[in-house]
Amino acid sequence: MLVQQYLPKDLFRGKTVFVTGGGSGINLGVARNFAALGASLAICGRTQEKLDRAAAELAALSAHLGGKVLPVAADVRDYAALEKALGRTEAEVGPVDVLVCGAAGNFLCPAEDLSPNGFKAVIDIDLLGSFNASRAAFEQLKKTRGSILFISAGQSFMPHAFQVHVGAAKAGIDNLMKNLALEWGRYGIRSNTIVPGPIEDTEGMRRLSSPEHDTRAKGAIPLGRYGTVDEIGHAAVFLASPFAAYITGTVLSVDGGSNLIGSALWNQAVESLVPRKGSGKAPPGS
Repeated sequence: MLVQQYLPKDLFRGKTVFVTGGGSGINLGVARNFAALGASLAICGRTQEKLDRAAAELAALSAHLGGKVLPVAADVRDYAALEKALGRTEAEVGPVDVLVCGAAGNFLCPAEDLSPNGFKAVIDIDLLGSFNASRAAFEQLKKTRGSILFISAGQSFMPHAFQVHVGAAKAGIDNLMKNLALEWGRYGIRSNTIVPGPIEDTEGMRRLSSPEHDTRAKGAIPLGRYGTVDEIGHAAVFLASPFAAYITGTVLSVDGGSNLIGSALWNQAVESLVPRKGSGKAPPGS
């Protein structure tokens, strides 16, 4: 359910939103909700073909107010590539008002099997990529007195089995967010984090869930269901809007209360999915 049913359809008219990892999943859902409120979008990712498909969908949503959509390929680990992508965005779409740092990498692996390269890959995509995007967008955000949104995860504050690399990366993102809120508030730049809970119809849930696990998990979540991609989009729109003009340095969990029940169900669900040493399968990132 897109957000234009609840908010003015021109709320972000004339605004530019830059989304890393914007070609699919939660990040595309966030972009859709901004587009539905009239924003122009630049979506960034590593695969131009995927970005082009997503851009066609976004253009149809934002066309009612003349919003533009720019699909621009760049790897968030490459600072120079991000600088170039953001330069194109300013020239072709407009200076960035909202930066969404959503690019992420993940795989399941026991800590004892995780290679240094595997650990580094997730740190580089998630944490270094978030810093790179923020730093490269700083001058534009300073001009617009804009907003940064980071997409984090419950692993940042709660240990999950086979997620030591993700937990370290996401905890770093949340601390990065708070430091930027502290330092860049003087420029009118706000910085906040969204922590999604289990979200239906995403690649992660398709890989990790089963009907049996879904039934147990939904029964344990206080609100009794998984979330939707659009519900993360709603939170993003709120935090970037004038309604949240005095909110910065905040971690907002959008998870139906799932952080209140711990990670035991996750740990049980993924135990059988993870190969161990001696299984004949190489662990990811090796």
